[in-house]
Amino acid sequence: MMRPFSLAPVSSPAWSPIPNLEALPGVPEGLLAELVAAAAPDRLALVGGAVRDLLLHRIHADPWRGLPDLDLVVERSPAAPPPGPGAPRSPALRLAERLGRAGGAVTVKAAREHGTYGTVELELEVDGQLLLVDLASARRETYGTPGENPRVQFGNLVDDLARRDFTINAMALRLGDGGLLDPYGGLEDLRKRRLRLLHGQSLADDPTRIVRAARYAARLGLTLDPEDRTQLTATLEGWPWSWRPGAPPAQAPPALATRLRMELELLLEREPTSLGLAALQDWGALQLLDPGLQADPTWRRRLHQARRFGLPALAAFLAGADAPLAVAERLQLPHRQQRLLAQFLALRDRLAALGPEAMAWPPSRWCQVLEAPGGSPEAVALALAWGWRPRKPLLRWLFRWRHIRSEVSADALLAAGWSPGAALGSRLRQLRWERLDQEGG
Repeated sequence: MMRPFSLAPVSSPAWSPIPNLEALPGVPEGLLAELVAAAAPDRLALVGGAVRDLLLHRIHADPWRGLPDLDLVVERSPAAPPPGPGAPRSPALRLAERLGRAGGAVTVKAAREHGTYGTVELELEVDGQLLLVDLASARRETYGTPGENPRVQFGNLVDDLARRDFTINAMALRLGDGGLLDPYGGLEDLRKRRLRLLHGQSLADDPTRIVRAARYAARLGLTLDPEDRTQLTATLEGWPWSWRPGAPPAQAPPALATRLRMELELLLEREPTSLGLAALQDWGALQLLDPGLQADPTWRRRLHQARRFGLPALAAFLAGADAPLAVAERLQLPHRQQRLLAQFLALRDRLAALGPEAMAWPPSRWCQVLEAPGGSPEAVALALAWGWRPRKPLLRWLFRWRHIRSEVSADALLAAGWSPGAALGSRLRQLRWERLDQEGG
């Protein structure tokens, strides 16, 4: 829960001290001092969600692993000499190398470099505790094509804050003396429970920020600023990207598709899902995915049922789309989930072709429909989550009928003189049907 603040708002891009900051909640004591020492003479600042959550008295953790997660920006000191021959140009890469050689209490367990952006993802161990650190070099970004990855140049910390999404994520905490840089009034927005975009092109640059806004609104109890609601509506109506719903999925910008899927997965699996999806629907933003989802009144029930059946949440959500497979392909869902949606659609078509007399069928007839080639128990479960009626035959098949087998085994038939082949398989199926109709009612 949020607690009252004790800090004064910062109305200009100047540093404001935070008193008594010696450590961060959930972060091993002494780590910050060691990071600052390793970065010198370059300057180090905590940025983004870690600063926001510190001001909200929350521990900032990675949503998937639950480990403390620090976003740090390294700003090259004007007094620092240029890097020598063979040294990394990126200040973040230089700091990562120094940490790897430093020894002491900090052990680098894993490192992953992203040279294009001058960033390094680190997994550190300090006194037996694991934590994640994202090291970035201060940079500025420009978007040549909306929805695509940005072009990057090294810059200063103010440049770095200017490239962020919301004011509440555009604050920096200088490590070493605890100075807070808040050039866009993010602290005041937190006080007012207000979610404000950083500039008028934020959503046109990256439409996945719409889903991120819903995540923050749901998790932190924030309300989207009315002016940004106007930007959101105008962006959706103008649709500035080269790809539109209904166009071939393979033509969707891959960077946009990947980021959108990741934001949706976080919303569905790590956030107050109903609040977030309700916000997106209220904003008219589910049309980003599919018009059917924007008009869908049943997604709450479908997701609730999907969790009961252990189904992947995103695939279950997309089952309510007008074109589930096209959306799944565009979002680059794992092949297993795309296959599940294809099986569900094929099953739905088979069930829709049945007449009212099917309700009087014996279990064996239902098994032949539900066990058609290419089907799966997960597809039947998804049909139930989707709301197929009547439910009873599908539930009986899922939990009972599909587990019933012939009392006579293939070995017993072979011992009785049957030859291997199609006739043997047909006889086993017939024996199973007979047992089903006797015991499966």
